[in-house]
Amino acid sequence: MTAVAENRTSTVRITPVAGHIGAEISDIDLRTELTDEQVTELTAALHEYKVLFFRGQDIGHAEQIAFSRRFGAVTKSHPYDDDAPTEFPEILAVDSRLYEKRFGKRKFSYTNHWHTDVSPLINPPAASLLRAEIAPERGGDTHWTNLAAAYQGLPDSLKSFLDGLRAEHRFGGKQPQWNENSDYAKKVAAAPLVTEHPVVRVHPVTGERILFVNPGFTTRIVGLSPRQSDALLALLYAELADPAYTVRFRWEKGSLAFWDNRATAHLAPSDLDHLDVTRVLYRTTLEGDVPVGVDGQESTSISGERFTGSRD
Repeated sequence: MTAVAENRTSTVRITPVAGHIGAEISDIDLRTELTDEQVTELTAALHEYKVLFFRGQDIGHAEQIAFSRRFGAVTKSHPYDDDAPTEFPEILAVDSRLYEKRFGKRKFSYTNHWHTDVSPLINPPAASLLRAEIAPERGGDTHWTNLAAAYQGLPDSLKSFLDGLRAEHRFGGKQPQWNENSDYAKKVAAAPLVTEHPVVRVHPVTGERILFVNPGFTTRIVGLSPRQSDALLALLYAELADPAYTVRFRWEKGSLAFWDNRATAHLAPSDLDHLDVTRVLYRTTLEGDVPVGVDGQESTSISGERFTGSRD
């Protein structure tokens, strides 16, 4: 049996967990302030492995926000959600107890489709961090997929075609995950988020080409007929969901996932709806940049403002 490779640095242990994506980080305590060396090492690992997993971290909202700020400006919880803990507006509660009230139906997450967090923004988050407070005894896992690897796996002729395309991303997607008469639906309708992004964005740090579409938010390919757009998106969604590019994470109290939102999509669980369980996680997000396509052209906002954060 071949042993799993580990990268033991002077400060943390980095253990890859899947072929294309994911690494577990150990020998670190997030209750203490990170050194500059640790920040550098974790940043490099994030760009290489796309999502980092931490376990056994006994931290609260303040420590999560402080950890997040070592890697960028932390935004408020979400463009639409305003039920963050009063003293911590940066914290988004992914709480099954809140979703029925918010969306008018029983849910355990915002969407059960593959998605990149808030991609309809002109500057989607650069990274997201999710911490588990209450995890069910079974079920409730989250999956991530490597969108750089998904792009690389395409034939060259299809890559060349995609490199010149743009797609519309709309909050709610083609089939919103809330009841049309809910307060949430009215809030989104009053201030819609819509952006045209390149179908293939260039990562601003690694230079990788990223397949930047997702079924949670992408509604159409600009310039194609509805039939052509739907067919092409279906093909791309099948590619990004290929298990070869994915990793699956089992949550437990004190677990934390930290992912590069520019290079990944993730999938919330759909196996809990029939169970009488509670699932509570808390998310922070880092301010992102405006995506740039292979042609050097930036994304175009149709509706909605840039979403900014703070390092203070």
